[in-house]
Amino acid sequence: MTKPIQIRMGGYGPSTTCFSQSLKRIGDRLEAQFGNRIDVKYVWNIMDIGYRADDILWLVEEGLLTLGYQSSSYLSDRVPELGFVDLPFLFHTNDEARGAVDGALGQHLSRKIEEKTNYRILGYFENGFRQVSNKVRPIQQPSDMNGMSIRVLPSDVQKRTFELLGADPRRLDLTEAIAMITAGTIDAQENPLANTVTYGVHTLHRYHTITNHFYVSRPIFLHRTAFDSWPADLQAAMREAVQEAVLWQRDQAVVEDKDARRAIEQQGCEIVELSADQHAAFAKAVQPLLDESRGVYGPEMFKMIGK
Repeated sequence: MTKPIQIRMGGYGPSTTCFSQSLKRIGDRLEAQFGNRIDVKYVWNIMDIGYRADDILWLVEEGLLTLGYQSSSYLSDRVPELGFVDLPFLFHTNDEARGAVDGALGQHLSRKIEEKTNYRILGYFENGFRQVSNKVRPIQQPSDMNGMSIRVLPSDVQKRTFELLGADPRRLDLTEAIAMITAGTIDAQENPLANTVTYGVHTLHRYHTITNHFYVSRPIFLHRTAFDSWPADLQAAMREAVQEAVLWQRDQAVVEDKDARRAIEQQGCEIVELSADQHAAFAKAVQPLLDESRGVYGPEMFKMIGK
């Protein structure tokens, strides 16, 4: 009897998040279609078993896991083109960002990732717009961030963004960041509201500012060696299952964002809503980076998003 094809999916969040639930949707759909031809198992949160969040990258690339997801910023050192989608204030709405990720820009980035890694990129989960939280003071203008230590994703573009805003950015893995925030040795962090609540940061940071400064996606990547060895019907089914899961996850991300905002308010935190002029001041402060980026990435990538 032929052994079932092993499919191991993993992430770095509780089983209750929309990311984990999306993996389960993928697995359930494949099991319904292929039965005992496949064997699906999950590791919802690799941090629970001693790994760092960024370990998901090598766990999939080396084949210990078959499928994972991770914020694209974690790959920007290996795939410099991904720095483009780390640029601040690049998108203004979810629909605009989703259109870019699902269109020419996303296809271009997927090709670049596959050129330099042992992945197949099958889609992009939405990690969404990111906001700033801190334990020091309300942030209403860039000068309020002067000297404030803040955790950023492992991205030079994100580091440069917060340097221009006057902060002291630290490139840290999520595991390190949670430890430092808990210990109080770093002042601030930036994340979608849902992540801030998922990792309990709202219990430690009183001040939250709706900056919408970055929109970040999480590529869904498979171990290419394994995926390419599968029969064509399983490859096609996995692609279809991922696309269905992406649509579902994006809807759930909107719900989770609203739920997270309520949780932050119920915790007694302060939420700062920037006025149009205040938001423009943040965008103006990082304009030098956007100007530089046209020389770094060239006009073609900007044309892919109509800018």
